[in-house]
Amino acid sequence: MKDVLANLNDVLIPAKKKKYAVGLFNAINMEMGRGIVEAAEETGSPIIIGTAEVLLPAGPLDELSWYLLPLAKKAKVPVVVHYDHGLTYEKCIEALELGFTSIMYDCSSDNYEENIRKVKELVYVAHAQGATVEGELGHVGDNDEAARADATEFFTDPSQALDYVMRTGVDALAIAVGTLHGAYKRKPKLDFERISKIANTVSTPLVLHGGSGLTDEDFRRAIACGISKVNIFTDLNVAGALGDRAALDLGKIGKTEMIPMEVEAIKQAAKTKMLLFK
Repeated sequence: MKDVLANLNDVLIPAKKKKYAVGLFNAINMEMGRGIVEAAEETGSPIIIGTAEVLLPAGPLDELSWYLLPLAKKAKVPVVVHYDHGLTYEKCIEALELGFTSIMYDCSSDNYEENIRKVKELVYVAHAQGATVEGELGHVGDNDEAARADATEFFTDPSQALDYVMRTGVDALAIAVGTLHGAYKRKPKLDFERISKIANTVSTPLVLHGGSGLTDEDFRRAIACGISKVNIFTDLNVAGALGDRAALDLGKIGKTEMIPMEVEAIKQAAKTKMLLFK
């Protein structure tokens, strides 16, 4: 087993330099974790694996740490264990204490100065432990928020990006450029010019949230414009469920028969994204 897990700097700085992206794949159970790590090993891809605060009802943080951390340590590729969209300082600290090597502290719903203050505080604590922090400027909502008349008002302001990065000290910056969380109800329209402008303004790797449901061309263009990390969950979540359904359709009614098909479906969905991002 590896003694030291990777953090965001280990995988995203090379990605930014070489113009590819590393996927964050959230896992809420062992089957998802296995499928993601197997896909990474087969493709030779560094990965970021973890969970988000909104997913904790499906998989408690401490229980996830019992298998995600060992999976990451024994993997044959660099693996970052990441706590995504931490909404409370307390849960972010708990993730650090459990051994997560990266935290995304989502204060994007706060006003600008409060966002900076809160994220800067966590950066100080995380860096002291060798962990990295991702912040969010602008706001990436979910598809229930898509009915807003003008979602561009929540997009990242390129003129603020450098100030935000300098004052918080974040290691990665999530930006709002037209994506949403969850399954898309209509085709998203990404602001690629905005991505390029922010990428040319800050040296910090940029993150695209709400990646599930984008087209291959969307991904290629976003990465070419400066995205270094892409978040994926919904595609894998659906793939796992379809794997279970396929097992049931074949008359397999025991979990011992269903689990291999679920893991394989998740692995194939993750591999597709990893190959695309590289």
